[in-house]
Amino acid sequence: MEYLKDVLAALSVILNGLPQGLLALSFGFASVPTALAFIVGAIGCLIFGVVAPVSFQAETITLAGTMGKNMKERISMIILGAIGMTIIGAFGLLERIVNFIGPAITSGMMAGVGIMLTRVAVDMARKNKIVGFSSIGISFVVYMLTKDLVYTIAISVIVSSIIALILKQESDIIISEREKFVFQKPIINIDVIRGALAMICLNIGANIAFGKITGNIANTNVNIDHLSIVSSLADLASAMFGGGPVESIISATGGSPHPLMSGVLMMVLMAIILFAGLLPKMGKYIPSESIAGFLFVLGAIVTVPVNAVSALTGTGIPGGPIVGGITMTVTAITDPFLGMVSGIIFKVFASILGM
Repeated sequence: MEYLKDVLAALSVILNGLPQGLLALSFGFASVPTALAFIVGAIGCLIFGVVAPVSFQAETITLAGTMGKNMKERISMIILGAIGMTIIGAFGLLERIVNFIGPAITSGMMAGVGIMLTRVAVDMARKNKIVGFSSIGISFVVYMLTKDLVYTIAISVIVSSIIALILKQESDIIISEREKFVFQKPIINIDVIRGALAMICLNIGANIAFGKITGNIANTNVNIDHLSIVSSLADLASAMFGGGPVESIISATGGSPHPLMSGVLMMVLMAIILFAGLLPKMGKYIPSESIAGFLFVLGAIVTVPVNAVSALTGTGIPGGPIVGGITMTVTAITDPFLGMVSGIIFKVFASILGM
């Protein structure tokens, strides 16, 4: 019975990840090379004993997809960001960085990304109002009733896709022509560097928040530096061949009887799905706007409130709640890196003035 629970937990996380994989397809990332990320993740988690698995993460996909003007820039951002995070994790710097910037700035960055997700969801819905806004409405109702993201994703995507089928709409998800293992040479420019720094900042917050949460569910301490190494090497393996990013997630496998093995099983099964080319086939029948509801709930309901409260109730630090507010606002209208920098600058400024 315990092993059955392990399998069910793994399958539920796959169900959670597939719509986000379709989001990656909508930004032009290739699915088959992304399978390498899940293989690296499975091996890395086994080696380090990390119970927090990696999978498709809407926040990082959206950040890379919106900051990069083309696929070259998006892939380059992921590669450079992954190299940076690998170095940070290898030298055990992650906890030190977080202690330096403080919880108000970390939470402000996460809340700002939540606003970004919400904006992307609304923009998606405006392109296809019937499917997009029905997805948002269904997601809102289902999440309010169940408080379960797996049910929210599954029901909203299925129902909104059926609506699109009834309306005889064709999916507008762009299936990459790079579904082969062809090395992608990264480029370096100001936008790419800025995007890579933004992804590093986002992943610092996400690894700590999501990794610790999954660890708490599993009653196991998660070494965040080890998790950063695993997720970054997974990103490198994927992006070098045109695949999308995978990062730490809040995983239901943490609640299974054998969280490590359940997480590894999930990643192996996801790799098989991607190697088999099943994700693009799903994309032919699922409009990109069907994901709008999940993004809206994840951003406006799950991510923003809890992180905004943490960011805006900062006490005992120079500048008080204003530090988190500035970080959140600048992140939402630009990116997490500039949000972090603006928060740090104001925090230093407030300290000098004795605010």
